[in-house]
Amino acid sequence: MSDLHIVTGAGPIGWTVAEQLAGQGQRVRLLTRSGSGPEHPLIERRKVDVSQPAGFEAALENGVAVFHCVHASAYSAKTWARELPATEQTVLKAAGRAGAVVVFPESLYAYDRPQDVMTEHSSREAASGKPGIRAQLLRTRAASETPTVSMVASDYFGPRALNAHAGERMVSAVLAGRTIRVMGNPDIPHSFTYVPDLAAAMIAAANNPAAWNSVLHAPTGPAETQRTMAAAFARAAGVAAPKVGSIPGWMVRAAGLLSADARELAEMSYQFEEPFVMDSSYTQALLGLAPAPLAAAAEETVRWWQDEQEMAKS
Repeated sequence: MSDLHIVTGAGPIGWTVAEQLAGQGQRVRLLTRSGSGPEHPLIERRKVDVSQPAGFEAALENGVAVFHCVHASAYSAKTWARELPATEQTVLKAAGRAGAVVVFPESLYAYDRPQDVMTEHSSREAASGKPGIRAQLLRTRAASETPTVSMVASDYFGPRALNAHAGERMVSAVLAGRTIRVMGNPDIPHSFTYVPDLAAAMIAAANNPAAWNSVLHAPTGPAETQRTMAAAFARAAGVAAPKVGSIPGWMVRAAGLLSADARELAEMSYQFEEPFVMDSSYTQALLGLAPAPLAAAAEETVRWWQDEQEMAKS
């Protein structure tokens, strides 16, 4: 594919997709409400509200693929139900008229048997709350006449991944030599996906019609524990491994009796109380990709954080 690629959103995923496309010599039109995003001769940044059909359709002109990396304005089931289905319908309808494939980053929320190793062929029939909303979005994409790819990632980490379990709460604490307090059990296996691996898989899937109309798994390395993730960041930074404490699920659920934000976190606490493992071998074979080694991914992540800290000082 050598024509124009549309990216919505400049969070860690959208930003990385746009950078990788431009690095491959592809033209990118990056759509955000603020006009933000990476600066590159091949990246055209536009101020566009993706939820507004008229403006979005005009921005799709000559686009061959849409990487829809915009999420809801708040982490709550109520907000997701209000915002996500309508916005995705706008994207699917406009992309269909433009003849473009739509690639979505996706989570593991929809999987209704998370106690099993989750593969591309596992059941995704979660029925309530945020997981149920994700499952319904997947069904709607599957029913759409517009070709789609849903690229599933587990909890992600990497450059610009701030609000993540292995993001600011972990990496910045490692660099500062502070104790880390993680959700749930710090010593159970949990899959973590490196953002550049997710972006590369989304781009490869857009280029491969054999991958369209499917739910795939971003290349993800062997499941680690939260403690070993923290230790990997410490090794990359050349500092001592941090002390790692736990925020038990019962404590989060108790806090949820008084706090709406805590209730939203409590709903997903099961992901950190038992092994939470995804397998991406099918997608890796289909797309010819492999996850970055953890050591290399941790080094790149720490380097980005260190650069950000130096910039903040200057």
